[in-house]
Amino acid sequence: MISTDTKYFLCSIEDGIATVALDRPERKNPLSFDSYAELRDWFRDLHYDDDVKAVVFAPNGGNFSSGGDVHDIIGPLTRMSMKDLLAFTRMTGDLVKAMVNCGKPIIAALDGVCVGAGAIIAMASDIRIATPETKTAFLFTRVGLAGCDMGACAILPRIIGQGRAAELLYTGRSMSADEGAAWGFHNKVVPAGSLLGEARSWAERIAAGPNFGHMMTKTMLVQEWSMSIEQAIEAEAQAQAICMQTADFERAYQAFVKKEKPLFEGD
Repeated sequence: MISTDTKYFLCSIEDGIATVALDRPERKNPLSFDSYAELRDWFRDLHYDDDVKAVVFAPNGGNFSSGGDVHDIIGPLTRMSMKDLLAFTRMTGDLVKAMVNCGKPIIAALDGVCVGAGAIIAMASDIRIATPETKTAFLFTRVGLAGCDMGACAILPRIIGQGRAAELLYTGRSMSADEGAAWGFHNKVVPAGSLLGEARSWAERIAAGPNFGHMMTKTMLVQEWSMSIEQAIEAEAQAQAICMQTADFERAYQAFVKKEKPLFEGD
C-alpha cells in the first residue's frame, strides 16, 4: 500500500480515498524543490496501488497553493546553470505526467489562492470543485517567463478553449470562481464550508464504481489527445473489450438481473 508517511505534504487514506494537501498554510502552501519531488514520486507509486480508488487534492488553511516558493525556488533558479534549470523544469513536468498517468481519478478541492504551479496541479486533476473565494492564475509571465509551463499550453486549452487559455497565459490575470465555472474549468462551485464534504462525496461515488474501468477511462482521456477520430474509436473498442473481460462487468450484469446495485471490486 502506498505510504502516508510523507514529509513535505499531508496525506491520509480512508475507505479507498487518498486525501493530500500541501502543508505550509502560513505561506499559502507554496511548493518547494522537495515537495515537487515527493509529490511526483507519490503519484508515480500510486499507479501500482490497487487499494486507492480516488484522490482528493485539498486546500489547507483556506488556500490551495501559491505556487513555486519565491525564496526557496525562484531565487535559487536565478543562479542555476542551464543544465540544472532544465533538470528542474523536467522534474516539475514529471509531476503532471505522474498525475495524469497514475490511473486514479483526482478531484481538486480549490479554495482561496490557486496560482502558478498550484493552478497547474488543479489543471492536471480530473475534476475541480471550487469555492466562491477561489482565484486561479497562471502567473508565469508575471515573473518574466513564458506561459507554457508544465503542459499548460497543451492541457488548459482543452479545458477552457484556446482563446480563454491564451488570455490567462499571456496576462497572468486571475480567473474568478464564476468565470471558472462558466468556462468549464470548475465542475462546481460550493460554499467553503461544504468544499471538502462535496469533494469527498464525488470521490466516494467514483470509488464505488468499476475502478479498472475508471483507470481505462483516464488512460483514454489522456492518450486520445494525439489520436485521429479513427484511431480513438479503435483504441476505445480495444479498451472496452478488455473491460468486458473483468469480473466487475459480470457483477454489473448479475446485479441488473436481480434488480440490485452492483458492488464493484476493481477486478
